Amino acid sequence: MIDFHLQLTKIRRGMKSRAEQREDTRCRIVVAAAKEFSEKGFRAASTRDIAARAGVNQGLITYYFQSKQELWKAAAGRIFDQLQEVLEQPLEGVDAADARARTRERIREYVRFVAAHPELFRLMVEEGKQSDARMRWLVDTYLKPFYERFQRLAKNNSAVDRKFLPYAFYALAGGASMIFAIRPECRRLTGLDPADDQVIETHAEFMARLLLP
Repeated sequence: MIDFHLQLTKIRRGMKSRAEQREDTRCRIVVAAAKEFSEKGFRAASTRDIAARAGVNQGLITYYFQSKQELWKAAAGRIFDQLQEVLEQPLEGVDAADARARTRERIREYVRFVAAHPELFRLMVEEGKQSDARMRWLVDTYLKPFYERFQRLAKNNSAVDRKFLPYAFYALAGGASMIFAIRPECRRLTGLDPADDQVIETHAEFMARLLLP
């Protein structure tokens, strides 16, 4: 005999609440927006294309976000928040007293992250070209704290010359990300597929040893 209450419990567990459904929809929009903004830039990206990419009605974008600017901030913020979460996780299997080993592993983590999120670098390049409110917001809200974290890591390694820190920062940002941001070019030029796990790990190791020989 079928236990009705047991079956009802299973159904309820498999169903998402309306709040969860709304959050899922909002998340899909934000993820699609990040890709669209990073590929086309703020001005060229349209909410219609973002909605199509997210698989939702365009009206839902205005329901969740008051403006295109607000959607852009949510998209950019989500990527940097994810990066911060990754870099704040405890390092496992690395000697806590070995500053060089720990910094190298953080560099590897960064490479793995930008491999999975090429839109991060594309957004930085796209917005970094403009001296406007979006660039200032991105720098003041996210890039400055990230740069300060980079400085703290570098100061723990005597091999890093302080006067080279700004250059090392951009060497990391660009060197770690470029291969993933222009994947089609890399495949045609070198035969390497930046989406391949082995390529990602090799690049992560290269960047770690390049910045910390």
